[in-house]
Amino acid sequence: MLSLEIDMQSNVPIYIQIANQIRHKIAANELKPGDQLPTVRQVAADLRVNFNTVARAYRRLDEAGVISTQLGRGTFILAPENEAQVESLRQKDLHSLTLQYLHDVQALGYHAEEVRPVVEGYFKKWQEDDKLPEME
Repeated sequence: MLSLEIDMQSNVPIYIQIANQIRHKIAANELKPGDQLPTVRQVAADLRVNFNTVARAYRRLDEAGVISTQLGRGTFILAPENEAQVESLRQKDLHSLTLQYLHDVQALGYHAEEVRPVVEGYFKKWQEDDKLPEME
């Protein structure tokens, strides 16, 4: 079962949230080549969003070569063509996660000069210990 969460308060369009979460699940090996995705109608019903919103997300992923929709059979995760495509997916996921975090802290009213030292502190700790502190 594909578990997606949509943030209706986010500045990120819903179709991009859907596409990014599917990319993330692929990069995290939660979805593997050959896995079948639920139908557009099923995802739309589960998320309570418009059918066209999900169709747009699937179309973007299809155009990027991440999934393949086969008429009458369904939609499947494609195997990456090469290591460059795998790395490209990983980098897109990294950028998506980073932007999502920055959008979230900005929406909470923080400014870049407040966020930078916190992020740099955790980054330094990560480099020194090769792991992040536990979340509280």
